[in-house]
Amino acid sequence: GPLKPEITITYIAVSAIFFNSGLSLKTEELTGALMHVKLHLFVQIFTLVFFPTAIWVFLQLLSITPINEWLLKGLQTVGCMPPPVSSAVILTKAVGGNEAAAIFNSAFGSFLVSNTGFIANALIVSFLLLGSSSSVPFTSIFSQLFMTVVVPLIIGQIVRRYIKDWLERKKPPFGAISSCVLLMIIYTTFCDTFANPNIDLDKFSLIIIVFIIFSIQMSFMFLTFLFSTRNNSTFTPADTVAIVFCSTHKSLTLGIPMLKIVFAGYEHLSLISVPLLIYHPAQILLGSLLVPTIKSWMVSRQKALKLTRQPKAPVKV
Repeated sequence: GPLKPEITITYIAVSAIFFNSGLSLKTEELTGALMHVKLHLFVQIFTLVFFPTAIWVFLQLLSITPINEWLLKGLQTVGCMPPPVSSAVILTKAVGGNEAAAIFNSAFGSFLVSNTGFIANALIVSFLLLGSSSSVPFTSIFSQLFMTVVVPLIIGQIVRRYIKDWLERKKPPFGAISSCVLLMIIYTTFCDTFANPNIDLDKFSLIIIVFIIFSIQMSFMFLTFLFSTRNNSTFTPADTVAIVFCSTHKSLTLGIPMLKIVFAGYEHLSLISVPLLIYHPAQILLGSLLVPTIKSWMVSRQKALKLTRQPKAPVKV
């Protein structure tokens, strides 16, 4: 089409989001995020181990229902996807959470899935269910991720050093810019999938899948919130915000290209892609609706913690 998504989306749009993040993020905050090992382990284990396993168990129960089998298999591939490279960062920033940690986990999770043996564990269920003999070009995916994620982020940080004073004075609308780019990504992906005239999708299965996706997101957001706010937890309220969004969100910008690479030429690719196409806008919609509530909780929690840490005034005799 005239928008040329194979160029504008695959390379320019994702690069623009990370250049925008690099430009807006303070370098000292990103450096500090690298050392938050416990938070990173929590997010990556939940995303790449617990999430796909829980979905697999759930799908064993759904397999006896009349829901379209290819949509269910597509739902399994959703569970195998890495954290998103955009939406989790945007929503974390909107709440005022630990944006640096969100960026680190988004980038790290994407590289982990694309460049190590974890991709086999993440997508093995899909290979078994779909009987695909496709191979994944690790070098190609690594190169694309490096050029569209790491390089723009570094360039943004370098440019920030020279125009730091101007940025702090003018305060450009970084969040609005990222949201517009993300909207373009979603729009072109929907167009690409539903332009297929051979797609066979019944309304009952689609409605049920939408309901299941929202239920999964709500349940997993609640679980991550409970785990990260336990009494013995060392996570700050800002950390919890990043954990909730990064652990439960799945990447559309990496997911769709990965599905197209892994299942190239597969006749049911359009149906397999539908759950991911629903999941991504659903996570943005749900996250956006919860932003005021989560922000209110975070602010009140931070105030409460600040008061408990203040030394008590000496009692006058």
